[in-house]
Parts: sequence; structure tokens; C-alpha cells
Amino acid sequence: MAGRAQRSAAGPAPGLLPPLLLLLLAAAAVIRTGESQNLVTEDVTVVEGDVATISCRVKNSDDSVIQLLNPNRQTIYFRDFRPLKDSRFQLVNFSNSELRVSLTNVSISDEGRYFCQLYTDPPQEIYTTITVLVPPRNLVIDIQKEIAVEGEEIELNCTAMASRPATTIRWFKGNKELTGKSEVEQWSDMYTVTSQLLLKVGREDDGVPVICLVDHPAVKDLQTQRYLEVMYKPQVRVSQNYPVQGLTREGEPLELTCAAFGKPQPTDMRWLRVDDEMPQHVVVSGSNLLISNLNKTDNGTYRCEASNAVGKSHADYMLFVYDSRAGEEGAIRSVDHAVVGGVVAVVVFAMLCLLIILGRYFARHKGTYFTHEAKGADDAADADTAIINAEGGQNNSEEKKEYFI
Repeated sequence: MAGRAQRSAAGPAPGLLPPLLLLLLAAAAVIRTGESQNLVTEDVTVVEGDVATISCRVKNSDDSVIQLLNPNRQTIYFRDFRPLKDSRFQLVNFSNSELRVSLTNVSISDEGRYFCQLYTDPPQEIYTTITVLVPPRNLVIDIQKEIAVEGEEIELNCTAMASRPATTIRWFKGNKELTGKSEVEQWSDMYTVTSQLLLKVGREDDGVPVICLVDHPAVKDLQTQRYLEVMYKPQVRVSQNYPVQGLTREGEPLELTCAAFGKPQPTDMRWLRVDDEMPQHVVVSGSNLLISNLNKTDNGTYRCEASNAVGKSHADYMLFVYDSRAGEEGAIRSVDHAVVGGVVAVVVFAMLCLLIILGRYFARHKGTYFTHEAKGADDAADADTAIINAEGGQNNSEEKKEYFI
């Protein structure tokens, strides 16, 4: 009896634990297991040739061993010891809570999953992925024609070779973005992109840069350019040197100058008279035309022609010779017109004033006349009597005048 009492006081046998207590212990074990899942790492993106850093970190560390494995599951570092003989891997930091390793001169063959392991019970493992970016090895613009003629459509091709991932190519002419057509070719793990641009050129495009620009996560501001060279026929302009302003009149000189610009520069320039022969007294010296004494037989259209390897252009000047006194007579005529206009304005104003005065005068006396005419008619019994009274009214008025005299 005493032995049973002691066993009872010591507590139940291990195999006889209450079911509730077993459940609590199991829950505590699950909580501890969940707390131990504390490995942390991040994926790494690196440009080929640069340095990649791999970090295996432990939260709530319990001094368990950390190790790092490569994609072939070979141990790179076990704690602070490196079993792998690849010297590109170097220890950056080691502690109970972190194992940080750098990989220098990264290449595409280094891409893949790297595993962080923590020696707990049970062991824990997490992986990080290294992604290697490869910028284009070369960027080249090929142009169909080195020298184009205005109005032509030329083809330009820009090639970005051996990149990873594939690049995006953009075109610019000066500051204006253009649209090209791209094709992508894959060679093993590398991509080559070629973009084609069709461009119709004009004289305004001569000397303008065409830029091929690459958008790629491994590189910034990678571009190449070619300057357009466009040939165009001359632009011709005729200017009048003398007289600077005013009319071209008989007896006076006329001097014209022809200017021509083109690519290549015009080599042939000449003056001619349209639909007629050039007057004998006209002097042509290079780009200048001079008529020392104008007369009306010089009237007509004078043309300056210029040409180069691309083509020929011209500009016309229409000459009309006025009488020698044309300008003076025009000035006198304009003065006469001003004087006449002023006189007419004064006369019209005076007539308007006179009409207003007369209108007011007649309006006033017309009322008085009607008043006298109606005297004697107001008291008449009928219309006949009113007429007789009205006729007699004037005699009565005269009698009254004689009476007062």
C-alpha cells in the first residue's frame, strides 16, 4: 500500500500521460519547429564581369552551422571554411547569424540556384537565384548609301550583338524619334537584334545625325550614330541691288545679283531673257546683271539659272520700265488728290450746315402761316362759310392795318 502511494505521489508513469497534456506538448514542439524556420536570402541580378554577393542570414540564431552550396550542390563555404577551390568566391562576413560570400568576375556559367543550409534538427535549406545580364557586345549602323539624293528612300540597319536578354532598339533623327522594324536571333543563351529603318531624305536632312539607341538593363546610354549626307539641286534667288527702293525708270541703271546654293555647290550659272534675246547693252559679269541706261525696250522677264550634278533650278525677275517722271507725277497727283479731297469735304460740310438752318427756318414760319389762315374759320357754321370767312380774313387784316396807321 505504501509503495503504491509513493508511486502515486511521484506522478503518473510516462506511458500514462493524460491526452490533454500530450496535445499541449505536441503544440509546443510545432511552435518551436516553426520558430526555427528562419533562413533568409534574396535573389541576385548582376552584369557579366561584375561582382555578385550572396547572403545567407539566420533569424533567432541558435549557433547552428551555416553553409553555402553552388548549383551542382558542391559546398562553397562551410562556416568560414572554403572547400571549393574556386578563388573567385571570397568570404565577406561570417557570424552566427550570417554567411556572406562574394563572387567576382561573374560569367553566364555562374547563373543558377545557390543553396543556403542550416544544420538544425531537421536541417533547413533555402535557395537564391543568380541572374547574369550581358550587354550588347557591339552596336553598329549600316547605311545603304553613304551619299543620298534628296527625295530618295534609304535603308539603315542597326545591330546589337550578343546580349542577354534581347535588347530594344530605338531610332532618332535629330531629336525626333522614328519607328523601325526589329528582328531577334538567338544563339545559345545570347540574342542578336537587328532593327531596320527606311527613311526618305530631303535637303533639310543633310548633316543631321541618325541615332541608334539601345534599351537594356545591363547598360545605360549606349548609342551610335551616323550623319546623313544628302545632295540636292541649287536654290536660286535674285535680288535687286539698285535701285534699292522705288521704280525702275527710264534713263536710270539697274543692277541684279543672283545667289545659288546647293550640294554640291553650283558650278554653272547664267543669265537669260525669257521669250526674247538679251539686249546688247546688258552687261553680265558672273552672278551680276547690269543695265546702265534703262529704256522701255528692256521690259521683260530675266532669269538666272544654276545647275550642279543633281539638277538645275532658276529664279525670275520681271522688269517694267516706267517713264522718267513717273514717280514725280505720281507724287504731284497724290498731292492734288489730297487738296481736292479737302475742298470737297469743306463744301459738303457747309452745305449740310446751310440745309439744317433753312430747315429750321421754314419749319417755324410754316406754323405761323397755318395759324393766320385758320382765323375766321373756327366760328363758321359750315365749310362754305369757313372759306368765305377765310378769304375775308385777309381784307379785314388789311383794314386793321389801315386803321392803325
